[in-house]
Amino acid sequence: MSELPRPCVVLVDDSREVRAVIRRLLEASGFEIVGEGGDGDEAIVLALRHQPDLLLLDTSMPKVDGIEALPAILAISPETKVVMFTGFEEPGLAARARELGAADFVEKSLLIEDLPERLMRVVESAVPRDGPVVPTRPRAVPEHPVHAEERAVLHEHVQQFRELFDRAEIGMATVTSSGSIVRANRALAALMSCSPYDLIGVDYGRLTVGRGDELDRHLEAICSRGADLRAMEHEVPSPPGVEGARFVRATLAPIRDSRHHVLYVFAQVQDVTAQRAVESDLRRSEENFRRLVTAVEEYAIFLLDLEGTVISWNSGAQRIKGYTSSEIVGQHFRVFYPREEQDAQHPERNLELALRDGSHAEEGWRLRKDGSRFWAMVVITPVYDEAGQHVAFAKVTRDQTRQRELDEERRDFADQRDHLLSMTAHELRTPTAVIDGSASVLRASWDELSTGDRDEFLRAIRSGATRLRRLASDMSMAAAATGDPLPLHLEEVSLTDLLRSAAGRAQAAGVDIHVETEIAREGVFEGDSVRLGQALDNLLDNAVRHGRAPVCLVGEVGDAISIRVTDGGPGVPADLEPRLFERFAVGDSGGTGLGLYFVREIAGRHGGDVTYRAPTEDAPTTLAMSFPLVQVSDRRGRRGS
Repeated sequence: MSELPRPCVVLVDDSREVRAVIRRLLEASGFEIVGEGGDGDEAIVLALRHQPDLLLLDTSMPKVDGIEALPAILAISPETKVVMFTGFEEPGLAARARELGAADFVEKSLLIEDLPERLMRVVESAVPRDGPVVPTRPRAVPEHPVHAEERAVLHEHVQQFRELFDRAEIGMATVTSSGSIVRANRALAALMSCSPYDLIGVDYGRLTVGRGDELDRHLEAICSRGADLRAMEHEVPSPPGVEGARFVRATLAPIRDSRHHVLYVFAQVQDVTAQRAVESDLRRSEENFRRLVTAVEEYAIFLLDLEGTVISWNSGAQRIKGYTSSEIVGQHFRVFYPREEQDAQHPERNLELALRDGSHAEEGWRLRKDGSRFWAMVVITPVYDEAGQHVAFAKVTRDQTRQRELDEERRDFADQRDHLLSMTAHELRTPTAVIDGSASVLRASWDELSTGDRDEFLRAIRSGATRLRRLASDMSMAAAATGDPLPLHLEEVSLTDLLRSAAGRAQAAGVDIHVETEIAREGVFEGDSVRLGQALDNLLDNAVRHGRAPVCLVGEVGDAISIRVTDGGPGVPADLEPRLFERFAVGDSGGTGLGLYFVREIAGRHGGDVTYRAPTEDAPTTLAMSFPLVQVSDRRGRRGS
């Protein structure tokens, strides 16, 4: 009997690690992998070239996602059975994929050792593509001791993120790079007056009440021009029977892979209807009040003739703009505007709008006498005599520079929060997939694998678990840092023990770089060994992940404690160096941007600081932490005196 032909398979997933694990698993199970790709465009080309029996297609990928590419794939290769492979566990998304012709819909949470059998059933099946979606029930397989702990870590972190997403009071959604919603939480569904299921597969632009083009521009900026965050305010459909418009602020944050390609976009949507109404009421009340005030320090209030020449001046105007009455009366009010607005006839246009509309209000940059700029809130109102004849304009100006700065600080804080959420989602994705895939291959093929292959998969599991633990530690410290300063538990600390423990932890994490430890001068001092250990863990992790061998840990006790971590790498990018120790400072290599921030906080709590020195011909890349020497005996003596 002749041997049956091996099914030909094309793998399309934006994660190389995921593709490597699946390729090894399928090849060991009798499949032939004829091509691999990383986005929907590549999937179409590979389908045309190979006409495979089966194409395993990721849902969310850069440029063109799987849902968008699916109809084209089936059109050019109608005999190919396409199986959607996704991390989004949404029944609505599965149903949409079936409608478009997918042969099956496999969630990445499926036990990966079950994947070959599932795919083989698809290859051999003649069930129409529009058949019902039948989820595969994971079999009860005893945990192998090699990866039981890692699977528990993975499950805990994924479950926590899902709960955060689903229970959040602010609307959240995961959308593809083209704007299709693939996951939505209850808060967003409530804003849109529907259920989360109803939103799956919907283009978010349809929910913006005529602002879809603006959404497309923001997505284009994120996907093609590398923008990090985009925000827009738009109206949303009102529930049946409810009068009045409702408005939301949508913040879009990209989730990228290691090559900076957009995997998907994380959207936060907040109802600002009440805020808009309050702001509108306050603005109207403030404008009416200003018209009644004749002389106050907080406002510049003055009159203009019909041509815009200043004819009166109050003390508030002198304080804000810097001119005395004798210096400014008789001059045209265009001198308060920047040169580009003067050239564009903007001051004269404001007078026309005030006369046409009854008043004109705006915010913008204005100039003081010394040439400095301030952010002004301005109201211009026509003044009429008793006969109704237009005789002048009243102009009220308030310096809003500080308020603008506070608003920018609030926006920056919100953007940092959005960034942290998006980076957390991104940081969880790859290590969880690698841990799950590596552990499953080990379980299924332990006896067939060589010692080298086993070690490779075990190192991948250990590295992924370490990355997840580091992320959990950073998140915990970030939460603590938003309240009171980090507490210290002072005790006697040996420099030798501190450094050797840190080096041991780095090497035990499965990192292939040896950490050389050098104690230039030993000593015992008072400090918090746990916090200092966390600081050294972050410094070593930074050197190992972003630098090169050799990695060295050097400590010395003199008049102060000095600890240095060096590596042979090229150092940090020039644009990142000035903000290296700021919260959420992140380069192209990824991370949460919290590690070095916490190093600085811990050093500061010990009375010291941390510095960075770029590599030179004579010295390697260096991160140095130093703080004053406090001897335990000295402190105890002071306490007893």
